[in-house]
Amino acid sequence: MKQFTRALDKDGRCFNYLCRAYPRLTSEKVKAGIFDGPQIRKLIKDTEFQNSMNTLECAAWKSFVQVVNNFLGNTKAANHARLISTMIEVFQKLGCLMSIKMHFLFSHMKKFPKISGR
Repeated sequence: MKQFTRALDKDGRCFNYLCRAYPRLTSEKVKAGIFDGPQIRKLIKDTEFQNSMNTLECAAWKSFVQVVNNFLGNTKAANHARLISTMIEVFQKLGCLMSIKMHFLFSHMKKFPKISGR
């Protein structure tokens, strides 16, 4: 979420929607992409947020939601490696920098135990 928010156009509709949706957050927190779990879950369910995005932002957001729903929760999808690599590709097209956490996740995908996420 942090990388996604940092890559958004600060004058664009999507970023302005985030500022309106969370008026109690300081603009610095929104610019830095600092959101907690309930706020992210609220955005995932918010169709108006998705409608405020351009095509590339929407593709990045959808891939992020797929990873959240199919890998980061209590279940791990069979195609989790493909979901993560797709998210990384789309985020790079959006202009996101890959954090060290994403490098670690992507580099060690095959080393995750089979029982994790069940």
